[in-house]
Amino acid sequence: MTPGGGSAIKQPLFNLGPSPALRLVLCAALSLVLMTLDHRHQHLQELRSALATLVYPVQYAADLPVRIGRWTSEQFATHRTLISRNARLQAENLRLQGRMLRFEALQAENARLRTLLDTSSRVREEVVIAELLSVDLDPFRQQVVLDKGRVHDVYPGQPLINAQGVVGQVLEVHPMHSIALLISDPSHALPVRIQRTGLRTLAMGTGNPKRLELRFIPPSEDVRVGDMVRTSGLGERFPADYPVAEVVHVERPEGAEFAVVQARPLARLDRTREVLLLWSRRQEQAPEPSLEEAPPARTPGQDASPPAGVTPDKTEPRGDGDA
Repeated sequence: MTPGGGSAIKQPLFNLGPSPALRLVLCAALSLVLMTLDHRHQHLQELRSALATLVYPVQYAADLPVRIGRWTSEQFATHRTLISRNARLQAENLRLQGRMLRFEALQAENARLRTLLDTSSRVREEVVIAELLSVDLDPFRQQVVLDKGRVHDVYPGQPLINAQGVVGQVLEVHPMHSIALLISDPSHALPVRIQRTGLRTLAMGTGNPKRLELRFIPPSEDVRVGDMVRTSGLGERFPADYPVAEVVHVERPEGAEFAVVQARPLARLDRTREVLLLWSRRQEQAPEPSLEEAPPARTPGQDASPPAGVTPDKTEPRGDGDA
């Protein structure tokens, strides 16, 4: 208070420096310079790393309660929840494994069908894929049931092939399915020729899907293990030059009239799942054959080779070596 009763104005005793406004401007300018230097020349990178290292414990301490809460929740999860989750995961794993097995089966089936389609593109005749419904590999009867029948224009005697070779021919035709005879059936005879020499002979079934017999080959003929056997086209049933078998055994018994020649079918008769039904142009023009008609009896001077296909009873001549 002044003597006259007025209020005295308080003033600083010393001037401590520039005004606050000037300080703000200086700080802003310094900040801009530092940001420019850091952006262009990365001079403050080490300083920033050091500050981040110093601040990390603070960040970790701030996040620690959240970590502790999550760990506590996992540790105190009920036993029933864990069992339920484990059972659900096991069931899902089994479903995925089942789907994987199915995918593998579909992939294998796709490969087989692609092979069959590639085979059908190489032949000139019309073909249709048929699936095997059942297989009978009895030693006295080698037959399969196909899912194609009369409504699919299947006819008795129709040839069957697959990607490897000749499979057999249709024996009976029904409206929705048909029965086919394999070339390994004991009653089946197929006119063939040996590719290397052109020798014509008969491939007879033995009741074993892995073995055929080549009949009526004289011991003097040049037949070797590994020779390829193909259809000859005789009998007007199977087209010529389809692969049939591979010679695996040749024996020439002393004094025998014919050699003992065995061959392995190329079509893998005991493993095939799909076949190709073959329509030949000659068959479309000719009347439908009937298996009920017995083949004409041969005279002694007639050729010893019976027609291709199913023979009701064997009337082929036997040599001493075939007994």
